[in-house]
Amino acid sequence: MEKTIGYCGIICSDCPVLIATQKDDDVERKRVAEIFTRQYGKEYKPEDVNCDGCISDSSRIFSYCNVCEIRKCGREKKVKNCAYCPEYPCGKLSELFSKYSKAKETLDEIRRGLNIL
Repeated sequence: MEKTIGYCGIICSDCPVLIATQKDDDVERKRVAEIFTRQYGKEYKPEDVNCDGCISDSSRIFSYCNVCEIRKCGREKKVKNCAYCPEYPCGKLSELFSKYSKAKETLDEIRRGLNIL
């Protein structure tokens, strides 16, 4: 599978929700729902585990990603991901980066390739 990077720099193609969706694997959806329920303290059901990636135009977007302010902003600005945004890094990304430093590393690497840094 080709690497898919979300607006925020999280690698969507590594996400168990996207993987279960692409495999159309109901056993995996159930397993992911159970893990996420324990991990995030919110009940997830197997039918919640459907996503084609936050950068897709699909209506199948995981619940959190569907309300994500970073995704909303990236779509409004029509950028491939936040590394392409002239306002990078912004306040919307700060909290995410404090929890997922790998997302920042991914976006910084993309920006270096764009010769923006």
